[in-house]
Parts: sequence; structure tokens; C-alpha cells
Amino acid sequence: MVAPVIKEFRLPDLGEGLTESEIVAWHVAVGDTVELNQVIADVETAKAVVELPSPYAGVVAKLHEQPGTVVEVGSPIVSFDVPGGDSGGDSGAGAGKATADDDDAQPAKREPNLVGYGAALEKSGRPARRARRSEPPGPIKTPVPAETPVSAETPAPVVSSVAAGPSAPADEPSAPAEAPRERPRSTPPVRKLARDLGIDLAQLNGTGPQGLITREDVLAAQEGATHEGAAGEGHATPEEVSQPGGAPASSAAGERETRTPIKGVRKHTAAAMVASAFTAPHVTEFLTVDVTASMELLTRLKTSRAFADVRITPLALVAKALCIALDRNPTLNSRWDEAAQEIVQHHYVNLGIAAATPRGLMVPNIKDAQALNLRGLADALKNLTETARAGKTSPADLSGGTISITNVGVFGIDAGTPILNPGEAAILAMGSVRKMPWEYQDEIALRQVMTLSLSFDHRLVDGEQGSRFLADIGTILSDPGMVLTMV
Repeated sequence: MVAPVIKEFRLPDLGEGLTESEIVAWHVAVGDTVELNQVIADVETAKAVVELPSPYAGVVAKLHEQPGTVVEVGSPIVSFDVPGGDSGGDSGAGAGKATADDDDAQPAKREPNLVGYGAALEKSGRPARRARRSEPPGPIKTPVPAETPVSAETPAPVVSSVAAGPSAPADEPSAPAEAPRERPRSTPPVRKLARDLGIDLAQLNGTGPQGLITREDVLAAQEGATHEGAAGEGHATPEEVSQPGGAPASSAAGERETRTPIKGVRKHTAAAMVASAFTAPHVTEFLTVDVTASMELLTRLKTSRAFADVRITPLALVAKALCIALDRNPTLNSRWDEAAQEIVQHHYVNLGIAAATPRGLMVPNIKDAQALNLRGLADALKNLTETARAGKTSPADLSGGTISITNVGVFGIDAGTPILNPGEAAILAMGSVRKMPWEYQDEIALRQVMTLSLSFDHRLVDGEQGSRFLADIGTILSDPGMVLTMV
């Protein structure tokens, strides 16, 4: 009989060039039996929430990370008890237990699964877990007293890999004096708060994931010190520290500031925008257009049988106008290849649509938008925005864009200076449609007006090219019939 072996599944590279991901939720628990390619977790990268399938068939032995934890690519996240026969190692008769002697066995061939080829198959035997960089060799474990009951409501005592701190019980064996001490795990804002309050993090037991010391732990320690010490001799309260000049704040007002870790979509967006703003020389042009004819066209389309089951919006009209104008001004649909010192012109349009989601700004794109008619674009826009707001956009839909549109008009904004999506030559911002006095047929009339803002990379696009492109879009929106003269 072949004994099961432990297989560690390390967080894979999801093919986005990212170095870390956050565990959003586990779909399995310790003891669950899973099949190959069964979804076991939701993982949030800097771009999207991705379903993570299992590279093994077996039983979940351990979940290394808790939901909300940011994990580096290559770190173990879950361990499986895998039948010895499925491990690919030698499974001859009499092998009742996987041991280190199996190291000489022939390495197994890696089988493809839904996450590429997953983790490389280890040789038979229980793999040694990689120690943290800060851990000393030969970790010293703090034993759990036998008389200490562990109930369902009480977490099991944590096994420490360092010497017991001053708060450890006196009857517990202590580590040798020369054993190095692990640095308390915390974030920079928490360390700063602790310094301001005079709290020694080494004296605290973290309640966050994997013993992480949180802001609440520091404030709780300060509150305890305040109650135990004499008033006036203790450290300043958090409210006093945050007040300029030391003036105390009213406790009824609560916290005066909130600190949010920079991660996920916000971290990726910030890096992308900084890289774009300081790499591509931006130029922004504005054009205010009478779009009354386009709005009247939308009204007619809503009563048309051909568009009875689809919602046509001003964004769909602008998207179609942009695709038509790109065919006449192809330099707007190109990118700068710095490494190859080449300008790459795309003969297809992957149209990015900036979408505000609960996770932050995302720019998924419609592949081959130039091949879609107005109805097809309207359907694609609806599916794209709904998927983005639900947090289900795939990494493939967030990459490969060639030009983008941002609809600031939905927020009542008329114009702006949009920043280019990295790797693209242009981005168009469409403003709100407003009724305004406007010159029409030599008279002043109340017309529906929109402002278009076009930012482009001046390395790729000259002023004339950008101006002609923007003028073409404006011409189509002001008189949709002019399309017949352009195609």
C-alpha cells in the first residue's frame, strides 16, 4: 500500500508580470477532498480577482494563508495529502511510507492544468517547509502546556519559532540567550504609531494574519498602559499625537484620519499612472461639439426593432465614431517600443473602457472593436462594464489594449486631461451632454452639447494628426450622416 505524500502548492505566476497577490477567499477547508483543476480559492492580483484551481487531486492538509493576506509569488499557500500513486514517484510493492530514500526516484513528468503547469512535482517524501528569512536556523518551538484545553471558540496556541518574549509564562522553557529574536511583524504605519506612543512592539502579540501586529493591537496596548499608569505620566493618546501643536481632539469625533494599505488595483493604478505621466509626453486637446443629432439618433434607435433588446448609450456612439476615425488616423492606434526602438502600429482596435469599480479604476478592453457594428459594440460595452463592476474581469481582458475611452460625463464633468494607459498612444475623455445656448443655422438655439478631451503621446502623434482625429470624431457626432463620406 502506498502512503500519501504532502504536496505544497505555491502561489503561481498568473502570467501578468506581478510579484504578489492577495488571498480573497478559500473555497475549501482542511480535510476537504479536491479534484484536479477544482477551484480552491479566489486570488486578487493588482488587476483582477482570479479563480485559482488545484494542481493536485487529494485532501487539503493545511491552508498556509488566511483571507486578506498578501502573498508573494512562489510562497506556499496550501498543502495536499496526495496519494503516492498520483505523485509520479516510484510506487513499488512494499513502499508503505514515503521517506527521504525516495530522493533517487525518477522525477515525475509535470502534467498541465488550469494554472499552466502548476508547481513542479517534488520527489517522494514530505518536503521541508522553507523558513522565513528572519528565522534563525533550528527554530525553537514553545510547547503547549498539557493542561491547557483548546475549545472550538479558543484558537490553538501559536507555535513560536523564536525565543519566548517577556510575556511568556514562567513555566515555559526559554530559548538560549544567544538565539536571535525575530523582528515583530507589522507595517510601517503601525511601527510609526508605536514609536509615537512609546509602545514596544516586541511586547505585543499580533492579532492579524500570521501574528501581524495591527493598529488596533497598538492602541489596545496604549489603552491598557493608560489605565495602569498614573494620569499625566503616561504617553500621549492617539488623538493627542494626531493633533497639531499637541492640542487634544474630542474623543466623540473618533479617528481624525484613516490609513489604508496601498495594494491591489490602487497600487497597480498608481504605478501605471506615474510611469505613463513621466514617460510619455502628454498633449491634451479639447473640442466642444453639438451632439443634438446624435441624441436624436439614439431616441430613434430605442424604438427600432433591431435595437429592441439592447441599450444604446452615448458611449456606444462615441466608441463607434472613434473606431471609424482611427481608420483614417492610424497613428493614434500605435505604441512606442523603447527596447526595440520601433513604433508599432496596430491593425486592430482593442478598445479600453475606463470603469470605476469597488476595487478601483480598471480599464478592460473590447478585443477587435473595429469589427463590431453599433449593436455589437453596445452589447460588448454592457458585458464589459457589468463584469468589471462584479470584479470578475479576467487578466486577458485587462491587457492588450491599444486605445481607451473614459466617460467622465456620467459624473457630471464636462472635460479633463486624462492620463494615457501605459503602452497606448491616446485616450479620449467624453464629457456630460448638456443643453446650452448654441449657434445653429445663424441663430441662437438650445442645443445638446458635449466636450471631448483627447490626450495623446507626442512621441507618436503630431499635433496635426491628433487634431484631425479629434475633428473626425466631432464631425461624426455632430452629424452621423457624415460617416458616409468617411468609409
